[in-house]
Amino acid sequence: MRDNLSSSSRIDAGEASSELECLPYSVQHNDEGVCLLVRMGPNRILLDCGLGDSSLLLNTLAKSASRGNSPLPADFVLISHAHPDHARGLLSLHEAFPLLPIYASEVTSKLLPLNWLGQDTKEIPQFCHALPLRSPVELQEGLVVELFPAGHLPGAVAILLTYTTEQRSYKLLYTGDFFLSNSRLVEGLRLEELRGLNLNVLIIEGTYGTSRHPHRRNQENQLAERINRAIADNCSVLLPTPALGLGQELLMLLRSHHHFTGRDLDIWVDGAVATGCDAYLELLPHLPPSVQNFARHQPLFWDERVRPRVRRLQPEHRATVGNSPCIVLTDSTSDLAKYCQPNTGPWLILLPEKIDIKVNKKYFTPTTIESYLLAQHSDGPGTTQLIHNLRPQHVVFVHGSPTYLADLTSLEELQNRYHVHSPSAGILVELPIGDTFLQPAAPETNYEGELTELGTVITITLPDAITADNRWRQFADTGLIEARWQGEELVLRGLSQRELLNQSSDRYTLSDIDCCGNCRHQRGQRCWNPASPLYNFKVTLEGYCPAFERLLNNES
Repeated sequence: MRDNLSSSSRIDAGEASSELECLPYSVQHNDEGVCLLVRMGPNRILLDCGLGDSSLLLNTLAKSASRGNSPLPADFVLISHAHPDHARGLLSLHEAFPLLPIYASEVTSKLLPLNWLGQDTKEIPQFCHALPLRSPVELQEGLVVELFPAGHLPGAVAILLTYTTEQRSYKLLYTGDFFLSNSRLVEGLRLEELRGLNLNVLIIEGTYGTSRHPHRRNQENQLAERINRAIADNCSVLLPTPALGLGQELLMLLRSHHHFTGRDLDIWVDGAVATGCDAYLELLPHLPPSVQNFARHQPLFWDERVRPRVRRLQPEHRATVGNSPCIVLTDSTSDLAKYCQPNTGPWLILLPEKIDIKVNKKYFTPTTIESYLLAQHSDGPGTTQLIHNLRPQHVVFVHGSPTYLADLTSLEELQNRYHVHSPSAGILVELPIGDTFLQPAAPETNYEGELTELGTVITITLPDAITADNRWRQFADTGLIEARWQGEELVLRGLSQRELLNQSSDRYTLSDIDCCGNCRHQRGQRCWNPASPLYNFKVTLEGYCPAFERLLNNES
């Protein structure tokens, strides 16, 4: 905290050599949220306030204000979107500094109260001022803000700040959480709106590091296929999700996917996820035209007439939920044992990747716990695509595990073109514009090892340093790996326990069907035939391609 305070005092005193600086109070390396203080000339802007425990931040801000000429720790606050890791500390911030202006998009201003569901909504003050989209607004003399839809969540925006002096203009863009692809309820960030900005600084999230994702529709199909198989196996499916965003996306997927359309099936929605659905209904005019058109013909969420039935889980329903196969969406913080009761199930619990949800290993009824990918953030190629389209001088990475962010900062395509930063909380980042800048050395991401070949056994030895990475435990989960050639490189991948179980059960029993389920090149629902156009892609078991080769009996 000493670094935090000393860096903050430098901003207040205006002693820095550059016109632009960024002091991160929190960068969401784990689940602590995002909160950044940016200085552009004399202007101090707080970007997001997602700290779960904001007491330390408030003390720091109070000391910062007392040393400056203003009773406020910043000139104003800008909020990228309403998710808790970006907004949950706002109420405490407003209570401590009621005169501090707070701005967000109109939709975000309406969704913010969902961060404080434990309080009476009538007692929560309307402290957030709505700004229009795609319209420059001068908040201070010489300082203009403009909001651009960022995908990810209704109301989520990328924030463009332009500070103009007599000599020149400085431009900084903060992405918040962004998603380039369209999802069911949100249109993706439009690159064409941001090209040609002559950007100086880009503060960007790196949630997925350099990971590469399948197309969004493929992700949806894989998830729908898994839920469909569970229901066919007489299982109920439990989907814990955050209150906003993913839960509503899942509902739209389940209502419109061909596996479930017209099916005699109950989808129960509980807790804060149901409250989030109600909030979306209030925002219908702000949702994409396709969603508004859907809502003209049938209710967006709650519907007990059209199959599958989407119903709010009431206390009188709890005793029977799970007696027959159904789907339940509930809060990511819920105790899942209240659903997995005796005489219900069995249950398949599906956990979204990149969202920390606590589960027990033992419930009152048989359960299977698996994970799925339905991304709401851009992957590595999407992140670099945005950077290359904007071509800033400085790129500041936040919001991601330190190892994932290190993967991004070490990319040669970024190192060779931009000044790349990935600061920890409390570390001041000076952002000189147009000056010679010595790029810091890239973090170590390559490890030298040894290969020993003895008869038919090949041993690959790697240094102990690789096990210090948090990803090692997941990689080495079973002690088994899968290897494949990628050009001239041999790529190793750890096999999870779930994949090992699936490999013994993902074959079709109907041998007369020519499909991926009976193809000798399908393992773990992925194609391993280099001659196939589906090579290295996830495949659905009922799929088929021209390179199909039947699975022989002795290969099963």
